[in-house]
Amino acid sequence: MLLPLLLLASLPSLSLPFSIPSPLPAPLPARTSLFSSTMDPPARVAPSAGWTPEWENRPGLAPEEFLNSDPAKPDIGASIYECPLTLWDAENIDLAEGQASAKELPHCPAEIKASAEDNTAGRKYFEANGTKIRAQLREHGAVWLRGFSLPQSVAGFREVHEALGLQPCLDPLHSSGLRKFASERDALYEEVNKPALRGHYIGLHSESTAKRTAAYAAFVCFQRATESGGRFLVADGARILAEMDPALLRKLYERKVRISVSNLDVPPELPRALKDGFKKVVAKAVAPKFDMDLEMIYESDGKPGRLQAVEELESPINRHPVTKQPVWFCNAHNHLRYLRDRRPCGVPEVGMTDVFFGDLENLSPAECAEVKRASEACITSLPMEPGDVLLVDNYRALHGRDVFEGDRFHAVSWFTWDDNEKWRGDERRGNEKDGLNKIVNQYMDWLPKDF
Repeated sequence: MLLPLLLLASLPSLSLPFSIPSPLPAPLPARTSLFSSTMDPPARVAPSAGWTPEWENRPGLAPEEFLNSDPAKPDIGASIYECPLTLWDAENIDLAEGQASAKELPHCPAEIKASAEDNTAGRKYFEANGTKIRAQLREHGAVWLRGFSLPQSVAGFREVHEALGLQPCLDPLHSSGLRKFASERDALYEEVNKPALRGHYIGLHSESTAKRTAAYAAFVCFQRATESGGRFLVADGARILAEMDPALLRKLYERKVRISVSNLDVPPELPRALKDGFKKVVAKAVAPKFDMDLEMIYESDGKPGRLQAVEELESPINRHPVTKQPVWFCNAHNHLRYLRDRRPCGVPEVGMTDVFFGDLENLSPAECAEVKRASEACITSLPMEPGDVLLVDNYRALHGRDVFEGDRFHAVSWFTWDDNEKWRGDERRGNEKDGLNKIVNQYMDWLPKDF
C-alpha cells in the first residue's frame, strides 16, 4: 500500500541522516515473519475459492479500440468528487444475531446474463433495468453483468454507469499510486494489471481505509489475461462474518485491529536519536500524503530496525450504513503477513503488510488460518471476459485478484453516495494528490515484468 515510502525517503529534499538503498530490481530473497523459519521458508500455495464458474471464451476488442473515450462527453475527471469519509457504526453489535441473519442472505454475486435482445438495446437496457439492478446490488452485495457488449470499451462502460445513475469519485488511495487512470476524463482507473505484479495474489479487501471508503465500485474487463489466470475474486462480507469461528470473531471485535501498511528497514545499530529523526521525517513529510491516519512505530513485528506505518485502531466488523446488517469489514485476508508468506506474493519488503490486534499483538498461526478458511469459503472466482462488469457494494462485498500470465486489462470506477448528500460531502478533487500517484506509477511501470 505504501510502496513509494522507500522511494520518497531517498529524495535529497528530506535530508535523511543515512542513506537507504534504492529499490533496484533484483531477485527477491525468501521472506520471513514471526511465523516462518529463516531456515525453511513456508511453501507458497495458491488460495482456493468456494465457487468457480467456467470461462466462456468470448472475444473482445483490440486495445486501440477498447481504450477509446467518447470526446463528446464532458471531462468528469478534473472536478471529480473526493472519496467519501468512512461511515462507522460498530458499537454494541450482537455478533450471534449478526451471524444468524447473514446466513439467510442470498449468494454473492447475483448474475445477470445478457441476451441478444439486451445487447441490441445497448444503453436503453440499463436505463430500463437500473432500479432492478441497484436493488439486486443491495440485496446480494455485488452484481455480475455477464456477456454485455456495450461495456467492452471505455466509452461504452461510461454509458453503463451513467445509465445506472452512479456518481464517480476518487480512489480512496488515489495518492498511493496503486492505480493510475486508464482514462482520466472518464474517471476510470486501470486495475492492478502491472506486469511486475502479475505473480502477486491480491487477497480479499474492501476499497477502504479507516478514513475513506467508496460507496460502490464497478470493475470491468476489457481484456482477459492472454495466457492464463487473472480471475477476479469477490466475497460477501456478511457471509464471511457468518462463516468465521464465533470465538475468534468475538476476540477480534473486542480487541479491534491495527493494520501495518509498509516496512522501512533502517540499520538497527543506529543511535536512537538518528532513528527518532528519521521517524519524524517520514511521519511529517511522507505519511500525510497518503490521506490515512498513520502512526510510525519501530519494531512492532519484532524485527530490529524496522519502522512500520500502522493505521489507527479500527473495528473488523461494521454495520452496513443502509441495511444495518453487520459485516466483516476488514482487509485481513489481504494484509496478514502470515498468509502473504504462504501464497504467491510479488511485492518488495517495503510494501509488505500485516494485521495485529489493537494492542499490536500478533494473531496466532491458527487465527490467521481461520481468517483464511472463512474468507476463501465465501469467494466466487469470476472468469470475467471482455464486456463483463462487476458492480460491488463496497460496504458489503470484498474483492481481490488471482495471479495471471501474459497481458491483462481490467479497469474500475469508484462511486460516492448518489442518494445521500451528507454522506457524499462536497469535497472535490485536490490536485496535490496527483504528483505522488504519477511518481509511483512511473516507478512501477519501470520495473521488469518479473522483478
